[in-house]
Formats: sequence, C-alpha cells, structure tokens
Amino acid sequence: MKDLHSLPKVRDSLTYLYVERCKVEQDKKAITIFDARGSVAVPCAALTLLLLGPGTTVTHAAMRALAENGCLVCWTGEGGVRLYAHSTGETRSARNLIRQAELASNPAERLTVIDRMYRLRFSEEVPAGLGLQQLRGREGLRVRAAYARASAETGVNWEGRFYDRGDWRRADPINRALSTAASALYGICHAAIVATGYSPGLGFIHTGKMLSFVYDIADLYKAELTIPLAFRAVAEGNSNLESRVRQGCRDAFYRGKLLERIVPDIGRVLGTEMAAASGYDFEGDGPVPTPGWLWDPTGDVAAGVAYPDYAPERDVGDEAD
Repeated sequence: MKDLHSLPKVRDSLTYLYVERCKVEQDKKAITIFDARGSVAVPCAALTLLLLGPGTTVTHAAMRALAENGCLVCWTGEGGVRLYAHSTGETRSARNLIRQAELASNPAERLTVIDRMYRLRFSEEVPAGLGLQQLRGREGLRVRAAYARASAETGVNWEGRFYDRGDWRRADPINRALSTAASALYGICHAAIVATGYSPGLGFIHTGKMLSFVYDIADLYKAELTIPLAFRAVAEGNSNLESRVRQGCRDAFYRGKLLERIVPDIGRVLGTEMAAASGYDFEGDGPVPTPGWLWDPTGDVAAGVAYPDYAPERDVGDEAD
C-alpha cells in the first residue's frame, strides 16, 4: 500500500463480518470466503473487522491483504462470544498511544477522563461536583433501569446478569443474547481503537485486562444499542438466537452510525482533537517518516541516522592517563 490516504475512512467502513467453518483466501486485492455452499468475495478495504470463528482457516496471503487494507482480524469462539487473539491495526504513529498513556498514568488526569466517560453515558445533565463513587452509583442505576425497561417493553423475564464462561449453555436465553451482543460491540470498539492508534489494554474505568479500554468505550453504547436489541431478539424466540443477535447488531450498528461515532467519542473522553477521524494517524506535517524518531532529552531526533558519524570528537584530556 503506497498511500494510506487512499484507504476508506474507519467511520465510512462496513462494521464487521463473522465467519466459521470456512476457508479465507486472497483474491486480487480482496479476499474470498469458501464454504460448503460456495464462495463469496469480500471487499476487505471497506471492512473494519473480520471475526474468525471455529473451523476457519486463513491463508498467509489473505492475512497480508487484510492487514494492508486496515481490517482488524479477531480469532473468536463460537458465535464470536470469546476473543482468543487479534491482529494489528494500520496506524503508523504512536501519538495517540503516548497521549493515552500520559492520561492513564496521571491520577488527576485519569479521574478527569473517567468523569467524561460517565457523563457521556447519561442523556440528562449530571450535577457538577459529583465524586467517582457517586458517578458509579448513578451509572449503576441507569444500567439497571435499562434492563428493567427492556424487560417491560418486550415481556422477557429478567432475573439478573449471569453467564458461565466454562459452560455457555447454562445461561438463560437473555443472558446468552446479551453476551453475544456485547461481544459484537466489543469487536467494533476494538477495531476502532486499534485503527486510531490507541491501546485496547490501557483502560481508565476498567483496568488489568488486555481489553480494558475496549470495555470502557463499549459501555458508552450498551444501554442504547445492545441491551434493547438482545431483549427484542429473545422476545422473538430462541431459535438461532445467537445468529439473529449478531445480524441484529450488524444492522443496528449500521443504522446508528456507530463507527462514525466511536472515533470522535474517544477524542471527547480523552480531551483530544481528532483532526483526522480516518483511523490512520499522521503527524501534522505529513506521514511519519520511516523509521520514525528517537527520544532525546532535548526533543525527538530523527532515526535512521548513523550517529557515530556525527558524534563530536572526544576531548583527549578527558581520557584516563
């Protein structure tokens, strides 16, 4: 890929595609997916996230095409419910990652980001001066109300959130639907985070997990998108539940312009201006030159330079006798 500016913007991309029990191969500048029913070509340059479920094989050439076109690939469990591994994003600059690390490492700045995250979730104005515990309490009440409201609107019984990672089928239909919807939402947020050069593991509210920041960002949209969708899916019956939830998420994310919202929302909560919401981060003066820069106490200096050729000559008087 000679010019990353030619790639589609993340906000304009297709959301995600989940496949299982198939083979993924390169086809020119795209990929083709083969299974027992036939084949279908996929324009990976316009795809944000490819979820590979059980029974899937992918060729080296296909992975290269996906990477060159900025499509995140995740290896998941059945139905996309568990994430096992993921590829890398397309971003060349570490500017956003450095800013994220600065904010997460400073307790005062971190509290400011957490405050923005909580306040962004509420539809009404939140009184100023509330502490972290008070914001958490208000958020807990808001989520509880979202579950109760969805239950009342659909007639689906709600007894609380429960699921067993070791035994997926032990959970009741509504909890399976909620987990499936959350997994799809995590995948989209994960793709947007990686595409814009942030770390999925460097969270603010959540901490200690490799997807902590993914959980932070996904929580901005759960009450609005995935909770009502999961309850509606269960109200329509339990047949092919997980598949219907995934398809419903795909459609809801498209209608709600989710990808168009995630990147600016990350900028809002981190207090940064997202000048280019494309997901391909460049410095103000153009692309970061390969191989980038070297840190120096006086400021960044260019890399790719044989510095011994420029080193000042040693003062002979400084040498030991």
